Amino acid sequence: MPDFLRRYSWSFLSPLPALLSAVMAAGSPAFMHAQASSTSEDAHQAFYKEKIQPILSSHCYDCHSADAGAAAGLRVDDRAALLKGGKSGPAIVPGKPEESLLLERVLTTDVKQRMPKGDDPLPAKEIEQLKAWIADGAAWSEATPSSTSAPEPSTPPAKEIKASLTRVPYPRPATPAQLAFFEKKVRPILVNRCYNCHSAAFKEAGGLRVDVGISIFAGGKDGAVIIPGHPEESLLIQRVKSSDPKKRMPQESNEALPADEIATLEAWIKDGAAWPDETEKLPPTPERLRRIYPQLRAEWWSWQPLAHPVAPVIAGDTWSSGNIDRFILANLQAKKLAPVPDADPAVLLRRVSYDLTGLPPTPAEIRAFQKDHSPQAYAALVDRLLASPQFGERWGRNWLDVARYAESSGPSRNMPYPNAWRYRDYVIDAYNRDVPFNRFLTEQIAGDLLPAATPADHDRLLIATGYLALGPKDVNQRFKARFKMDIVDDQIDTVTRSTMALTVSCARCHDHKFDPIPTTDYYALAGIFTSTEDDAGLTSKMGGSSLEYYDPKHLGYLSDAAHAPVIASDIRDKAKAERDAAKKQLDEAQAAIDKEKKEGTHATPTPEQKQRLADLQRNFVRLRENYALLGDLGELGYGIHSVRDGEVADTSVRIRGVEERHGPTVPRGFLTVLPIPGTTQIPAGHSGRLELAEWITNPANPLTTRVYVNRAWEHLFGTGLVSTVDNFGSSGDKPANPALLDYLSQDFMANGWSTKKLVREIVLSHAYRLGSAVPPGYQDVDPADRFIWRHNPRRLETEEIRDSILASAGDLNLAHPSGSSSMALRMIEIRDDGPVVSSVLDAADRNRYRSVYLPLLRDETPRTLSAFDPVSQTLVSGKREVTTVPSQALFMLNSPFVREQSLLLAEELLRAHGSDAKRIRIAYQRVLSTSPSEEDVRRVQDFLAAYERNAAPAIGRQTVQAHLQTVAGSSAPHSLTEGIVREDGLTQDDAIDNEQADTAKPDTAKPGSAKEAAWAAFIQALYGSAAFQFVR
Repeated sequence: MPDFLRRYSWSFLSPLPALLSAVMAAGSPAFMHAQASSTSEDAHQAFYKEKIQPILSSHCYDCHSADAGAAAGLRVDDRAALLKGGKSGPAIVPGKPEESLLLERVLTTDVKQRMPKGDDPLPAKEIEQLKAWIADGAAWSEATPSSTSAPEPSTPPAKEIKASLTRVPYPRPATPAQLAFFEKKVRPILVNRCYNCHSAAFKEAGGLRVDVGISIFAGGKDGAVIIPGHPEESLLIQRVKSSDPKKRMPQESNEALPADEIATLEAWIKDGAAWPDETEKLPPTPERLRRIYPQLRAEWWSWQPLAHPVAPVIAGDTWSSGNIDRFILANLQAKKLAPVPDADPAVLLRRVSYDLTGLPPTPAEIRAFQKDHSPQAYAALVDRLLASPQFGERWGRNWLDVARYAESSGPSRNMPYPNAWRYRDYVIDAYNRDVPFNRFLTEQIAGDLLPAATPADHDRLLIATGYLALGPKDVNQRFKARFKMDIVDDQIDTVTRSTMALTVSCARCHDHKFDPIPTTDYYALAGIFTSTEDDAGLTSKMGGSSLEYYDPKHLGYLSDAAHAPVIASDIRDKAKAERDAAKKQLDEAQAAIDKEKKEGTHATPTPEQKQRLADLQRNFVRLRENYALLGDLGELGYGIHSVRDGEVADTSVRIRGVEERHGPTVPRGFLTVLPIPGTTQIPAGHSGRLELAEWITNPANPLTTRVYVNRAWEHLFGTGLVSTVDNFGSSGDKPANPALLDYLSQDFMANGWSTKKLVREIVLSHAYRLGSAVPPGYQDVDPADRFIWRHNPRRLETEEIRDSILASAGDLNLAHPSGSSSMALRMIEIRDDGPVVSSVLDAADRNRYRSVYLPLLRDETPRTLSAFDPVSQTLVSGKREVTTVPSQALFMLNSPFVREQSLLLAEELLRAHGSDAKRIRIAYQRVLSTSPSEEDVRRVQDFLAAYERNAAPAIGRQTVQAHLQTVAGSSAPHSLTEGIVREDGLTQDDAIDNEQADTAKPDTAKPGSAKEAAWAAFIQALYGSAAFQFVR
């Protein structure tokens, strides 16, 4: 081994043989250069300047430089700072690369530790150069500037916000004398008297912080606390001078502020309330992005205007049935490919039924299509499916995936959204009514700002904004401002990814590393959503419990909420008395335990005492909540999880995404990568949501229609024309057929943004009707079938599997239920393993409606949907993940649901039909939508006979009908909330030794005879087959 390689053979490199191989194969010119120059100080400095400084500048200065801030206390733009290091110690040890933290962090395979943070690993060549530089003493060129020499990008000037009682302009003009007075006299008062309750280091009582200028001038829950020039009107002065001990500040002391300190505060406010300008400069845009942004804007396909492609004319073309086919055939011929033969009529019928409704065809539909599968009959079938209510349920579910729909808040403290189902129903209804997609988007982004002709129309438009309100929320967040900005980030990500397939949220902390989206664009959008009130009904509080996260002031309401019944005073008095009595019982029980502990009788409570205390605690919490929620409009079912315009203001850039580090203020606006002519500017006093919706749906926006028609194509063909359906940025894929994508986009707009017309045109194409054969050599040319020479099989989604099992067994209720099981829940924290979750999962088990109507709490997937890749409810999901794992086969084998439905269909076949051969054919039609061959019939008969001979004698008889009455319950609308437990009684943190963990329910499907058992096993085998689970 050469000396220079032996020198760097460190023990912690052992997991990285590929990197070492790359080093050896490269011959390491950087090392050779470093060694050959070891006697020359100038050469060392030249090596640093030419090789090392560009690496540090490109990869590290964004977080670790004088201009950007020293993340974790480390700067890499100064040699002394590097040697000193940051919070983790020295970054480099000259001559000892193996002891240098810098090398350890760029080499680690732990993505949480690896540097650069959030970026790709450093290239092997650059790692070589860093090692050689450190080994040779880490020379430094003193002429090298300590920050990038490139000029900073121009940023919009901070926009002055009009002074009001709720928000004061910041930063504020001030003279040196005023600032000196503030630092010497005022800040010490704030630090000593206020920081314990109103600062980042401690807490944020009343939503107010006084340690940061942007926060103190924004005020707290009660509005502005400082009115510059008017101490007598300033809430700060009113509170420190109050004679009411409950209102007087500071609360931690029973004494009022000394008169001289109050006088200092008054003088400061009267003189204009000077405060140092704490806004920070934006970090400079990295040189790499400066170079690629203009090129990407000009060249990346998705940001270019829509073309107006004309369908190609193909000589002798007898295959194409429309323009879609002509674009596809021209592409295939260019690749010397040809489409395969058409699908069998039975296969096509099953395909189009699932794609349009999510359900298998009925036996009657199968018989009719077998008799007449002409193009005219097929078109009539498509029109019938598009007109069915099941179309909205299937395609509405597709959109609910994109809208990250769920019926609870999710992380940290899972809070129910009891009225989320209203948004679900809005989406299904919109698809069934074929609401134009541009109108559909506008209603969801800004429905509350649109004119409404009737109260019902007003309610529908407000419900539509649940699209923005129903995202995940960390209500356990300590700081209100961070809670707000996390909601804003979710809304930005949802809107931009669902409508334009752009990852704009990547620009929250820094300029986007792949797309020309600067961080100022992110905060231009953020200003729109910080000017919007989130009325999901939740607030944040670290370590809160019970009703502390529920905020009825931030909940939308139906128009008829004003006519809600008034709670009689005697009912209220009774509820109060019950609460007080329960509290007294709880206190007495706790006092008895404390007394025994003090007297030495018991050092700890006995199990019986702990159980009784837990029962009393639950009872008290339940009665306390009953009293608190008496007459609450949300509790009475009038609530809507929605949004509305709030206090309108531009927002400032948060440096590195940190809420407390404010940069320049950015005017509310849109993405500069798409300068759409004629776009309405956001007027003063408008949040900008309506203008944003108009910008997104502007026909000149090339992304919105491309993204939507691509998602439709993905739902119908299994893969989009752009395979990365949720990422049209430069890290995504390019379209397989750009001309077809733009043709569909233009045609979609020409047809009034109609989803049904778009779907109809696609499924009537010849390309959609192709079979799934694979000619020899085709997969060598186009392994992913990007050019559509066949129709790719797809696995049914988990909802389709459940619904199909119910439908084939005759147990599916196709009615549209009113509500969801979760509507019975209160807006109180749900324990992960508590009785509330268990009762909701049990209700889902009993539910016989379509899967789109099951209760969908975040992180609590219904048992019948859990095995086959249920959708993520946290992020936009335009394409479902598909995995094949052993647990899926075990689910089909052992699930009580599958066994019950198999037995139900088996009993019907044995009861209603004649010969075994006829029963087998009916079972194939009901489950697989096809007919068995004679060989299939013979083999099934042999299986049934063998199984019946070997089956254990039946013990007792429980018919499936009686069993389902006791296990499944009624599927009438009133049963949705049957058995729902409304509150856990104990919080997640308070739960003690009596947790009620969710357990699997016993399998009570018991065949009444060996013959029933054999037929049930046969049906279950069909459900477990690929022929059932896949659509060809």
